[in-house]
Amino acid sequence: MLRRMQGTLVSINVAAAGGVPKLPISEAQVTATGVTGDKQRDKKWHGGPERAVSLLAMAVIRELQAAGHPITPGSTGENLTLDGFTAEQLARGVRLRIGIGPDAVELELTTWLDPCSKIGASFTGRRISVFDHEQNPCRSRIGARVLVAGTVRTGDAVQLLT
Repeated sequence: MLRRMQGTLVSINVAAAGGVPKLPISEAQVTATGVTGDKQRDKKWHGGPERAVSLLAMAVIRELQAAGHPITPGSTGENLTLDGFTAEQLARGVRLRIGIGPDAVELELTTWLDPCSKIGASFTGRRISVFDHEQNPCRSRIGARVLVAGTVRTGDAVQLLT
């Protein structure tokens, strides 16, 4: 029997006016265009079908906090913060199910998201390079396409499907 890795959705983060930080909410609809209630101001770099939702592993936040950075869930603009996975487990091509039952959401992780100067406050000395996948593999946010729309709630189970 194949045992699927499971974690938890610890934070859902949105910014109604766009930008960062994104603030926590307890529940949200996830559609093909993103998380309801979250606005992306710059559509060239954010959003679209391949980057409808952005995710970050809580393991990355903890690692950066331990190194002295003031990063917190949502401060770098991720929509969903997941616990129980290493940063390497949340990689391109991975499929996730968040929640249980008919409201469960399915995502496919698609692309690493480049850091920008707007998230500088999350890093000591505004050193966003510590959050750059090219310089520090897997230590960044990752974008996802929505395979199955639904509702997510803080505390939902998250399963790695692939």
